[in-house]
Amino acid sequence: MLIKKYYSIKDMILWTRRETIIFILLSAIPTIAFDLFGQTWIGLPWTPIALVGTAVAFVVGFRNNAVYGRLWEARKIWGGIVNDSRTFSIHVGDMVTNEYAKEGEELTEEQLFLERQQIVRRHMAWLTALRYAMRSKKSWESFMDHSTNREWAQKIHIPEFCIDEKDALSEYLSPDELKWVMNIGGNKAASIIKLQSKHLRKLKEKGLIWEFSFLALENILRTLLTLQGKSERIKNFPYPRQYATLNVYFVWIFLIILPFGVTPEFAKLGDSMLGDFPLIGDYFIWFSIPFSTLVSWVFHTMERIGTVGENPFEGSANDVPISTIARSIEIDVLTCVGDPNIPAPFEVKENVQM
Repeated sequence: MLIKKYYSIKDMILWTRRETIIFILLSAIPTIAFDLFGQTWIGLPWTPIALVGTAVAFVVGFRNNAVYGRLWEARKIWGGIVNDSRTFSIHVGDMVTNEYAKEGEELTEEQLFLERQQIVRRHMAWLTALRYAMRSKKSWESFMDHSTNREWAQKIHIPEFCIDEKDALSEYLSPDELKWVMNIGGNKAASIIKLQSKHLRKLKEKGLIWEFSFLALENILRTLLTLQGKSERIKNFPYPRQYATLNVYFVWIFLIILPFGVTPEFAKLGDSMLGDFPLIGDYFIWFSIPFSTLVSWVFHTMERIGTVGENPFEGSANDVPISTIARSIEIDVLTCVGDPNIPAPFEVKENVQM
């Protein structure tokens, strides 16, 4: 997610440069035809165009509000994952002990540490599998279809796009667990939670986890599965296609007809100035090109912001930075159990969290 106070003009110009050229050409066509070739019949009345623009503004605003709601819900879900991950690691650090261990099942402090370490690293494997699932490509996701969006993605190097999932999971799972998880045809993250629950049950049977502590840990696993399901709901259910498609069509219809209404209005203003300012009045019609371009740019940019925000896990600069969040969780949970192998946070590139 972008962490600047605001986008710079340079960023916005680069991001929309191709569309801006199209808007300039669309604005120039009626102006040239009207002024140089005298084709005044091409002008359209301003009132219906203004009505269309008003309707488009409502549609764009509705969509952007709905898209922001999806983004904010996704951020709250991953905020819950952060909180429950910290709680889980603290519980593991304090509840895996010899206090209630059965006779002959006691472990040394080093062995207890390895048990705790295995549990929290498996938790990171769950988080890794979840973020890879969230970054997977869905047929309706269109962020990467646009060349300037791909430029952004290549600059910030989203880890899930650069590192194979198996290689990422191998840092946290044993070879046998990794093989089992990768052979699962279904939900890898849910399968890792199953491994986690099985491990906790074995520790409970040995008395290394008190029964009530076991229930508390299982309850956290249930909460994590609930948060996973909420995250998957946003990922797997797109913003309704009928609204998204019609929004694009309506915006482009307005952008195409806009110059044909602006040009005659500027021609009238120019004619009214001929008496007092003949030079300005004679060329005033040409100011319709930058004006139409500006209005078109505003409407299209707002529509495009809605498009890139529809799916908050795609990997755009405005998405939920699940890679950065996962690395922050990893640092926290490993610290809670005393693991010395603390990774560094992901580097912020182009002022974007990944």
